[in-house]
Amino acid sequence: MTDTPLKLFNSLTRQLEDFQPVHEGEARVYTCGPTVYNYPHIGNMRAYVFADVLGRTLSWRGYKLTHIINITDVGHLTDDGDAGEDKLEKMAATQKQSIWDIAEHYTQAFKADVKALNIREPAQWSLATDYIAEMIDFAKSIEAKHCYQLDSGLYFDVSTVEDYGRLARAVTEEGEGRIDTVEGKRNAADFAIWRTTPAGESRQMEWDSPWGRGAPGWHLECSVMGGKLLGFPFDIHTGGIDHREIHHPNEIAQNQAYCGCGGLDDAAHSGAKIWMHNNFLVERSGKMSKSSGEFLRLQLLIDKGYHPLAYRMMCLQAHYRSELEFSWEGLGAALTRLKRMVMAVQPLREVESAATDYPKFAPALAKFQDAMADDLNTAIALTALEDALATKKVDAGIKRAVVERMDAVLGLGLLDLARTDLRIRPKDAVISEAEIEDALERRKGARVEKDFATSDAIRDELAAKGVEAMDGDPMGWEWKL
Repeated sequence: MTDTPLKLFNSLTRQLEDFQPVHEGEARVYTCGPTVYNYPHIGNMRAYVFADVLGRTLSWRGYKLTHIINITDVGHLTDDGDAGEDKLEKMAATQKQSIWDIAEHYTQAFKADVKALNIREPAQWSLATDYIAEMIDFAKSIEAKHCYQLDSGLYFDVSTVEDYGRLARAVTEEGEGRIDTVEGKRNAADFAIWRTTPAGESRQMEWDSPWGRGAPGWHLECSVMGGKLLGFPFDIHTGGIDHREIHHPNEIAQNQAYCGCGGLDDAAHSGAKIWMHNNFLVERSGKMSKSSGEFLRLQLLIDKGYHPLAYRMMCLQAHYRSELEFSWEGLGAALTRLKRMVMAVQPLREVESAATDYPKFAPALAKFQDAMADDLNTAIALTALEDALATKKVDAGIKRAVVERMDAVLGLGLLDLARTDLRIRPKDAVISEAEIEDALERRKGARVEKDFATSDAIRDELAAKGVEAMDGDPMGWEWKL
């Protein structure tokens, strides 16, 4: 293991910091999970690939990792800034189903995507509706000093904590333009801790509270579950960059109130020592929005013939803090890169790892370790893995051990992938793999006999069905759909 300190970018301080755990030998991480009212799009899933790489890196460096991902099954409104309807209530009404059934269906869909992307399961999936009593107790404990009640619910007064909005750098009311205007609010940025159900109405999910029957605000659940399951302060809080503007500043304010903490010059007062955010996945056609109908979810990529780990590769090729532009061409290039790695690893699959000295691999290992220590620079780490795979005249067992060490962090599962696993039949394909292989065998025979007319006819027949015969393919893939 390298002695190079692990440096991580703290969104709260806007600088790289050495990771120094709160509890020696441990790493406690909380990741904002999905609101389970619809399928996640691939931009959502980038956040969990990033959090997975972070967790794998902490494990690789010897820390005992406790990683929590929450499931939001109540309280998240259609506008992140405290406006609109509850997302789950709205979807339940649209689909004429129980809100509980909606939450369960989309939770399982999210977990299926997690598995397909080779994202490790967290220590615990924490379900918001399992912590309603704890949320009420949390709100009661901060009510007197930090909250006030309106007809619509209990609101948090952001002027009662120091440095509100420092994470987002939103220190003016203009910076809080997405916050809904509610009559009676003291400050534009004040937000709901508890939402009282309006008189004469009912929700599918509602509970009794000191402020009337209703449901918790979205921001409350993460403060409660993070503090209860990891203890304040814990090490790292992660999420998408969209959470940096409203959700996480509100969560931090609640944490400060609960802990009786001062200002954010001491990052630990925020509830976590380090706040980390991945940047957006950008898609120019507008299909990243769930309101677009056929939005870009992982299953759509699979239906079009792309292995889900090609998307993981695409994410790893960019630094998590940089925008990543999605294109089908880029996804295809990532799949090709993954195929090359799988072919290079193939000879190592049947050998035993040899845990001995790695002199020939020292440069590649140093490059890899330094890249991951530099704020999880997976783009450089991938090139170090390729350097290791390209190293010649070395013991196969040692080479396998080196690849295992690197892939344990990158999470591509190279030693478990066969070439055929990466060849996924598109949903609209009109020909089976067996038919393709049979046609290619006939075509090979025709070429041996120099019957080029038959060879060309078979190639054209395959092309008409969406299959490209890849003559002279150096990777030996032979065909693609």
